[in-house]
Amino acid sequence: MLWIFGLLVAIVGLVVVLYNRLVALRNRYKNAFAQIDVQLTRRHDLIPNLVEVAKGYMQHERETLEAVIQARNAAVNNLQQAAAHPDDPDAIARLSRAEQGLSGALGRLFALSEAYPDLKANQNMMQLSEELTSTENRVAFSRQGFNDAVMAYNIVREQFPGNLIAGLFNFKAAALLEIDDPAKREVPRVSFK
Repeated sequence: MLWIFGLLVAIVGLVVVLYNRLVALRNRYKNAFAQIDVQLTRRHDLIPNLVEVAKGYMQHERETLEAVIQARNAAVNNLQQAAAHPDDPDAIARLSRAEQGLSGALGRLFALSEAYPDLKANQNMMQLSEELTSTENRVAFSRQGFNDAVMAYNIVREQFPGNLIAGLFNFKAAALLEIDDPAKREVPRVSFK
């Protein structure tokens, strides 16, 4: 009879420990997302200034400038939704797509700016470009921290007996935030001419 009581205490103790571990890991990835939120907000705040500086030089490139602003606005909206619900995989996926779109639009803007030497030499443009690059590095670092926290949470959530506790208390899977830059995946071309 005593061993049954001991077994029940051990099971309840295991449930409490696993539940608390899942809560702690969920809060850790939500906190990590808050760091991404800070960096992406900084990135989004720099872009209108960048576009404003470029407008003076790139009068004939209105479509590109408008595409950057539209992509930025979409990214801001998706960031707000994801920040409100960092545990919603769909919100994270939408944010990922919006940020990839913004990265593509910025890439086109910087590619076009190469054709405008005065713009490239503009002190404000150089400073904004440098700040944006620095922010991109911070975003990558924050995203890595978030993805590590999500992975740790998902591992505990999916392993036995954590999966039983996660299912019992409705701990849902968290989604990784992937912001891929297609240019980084391209194989560099080497030419000997």
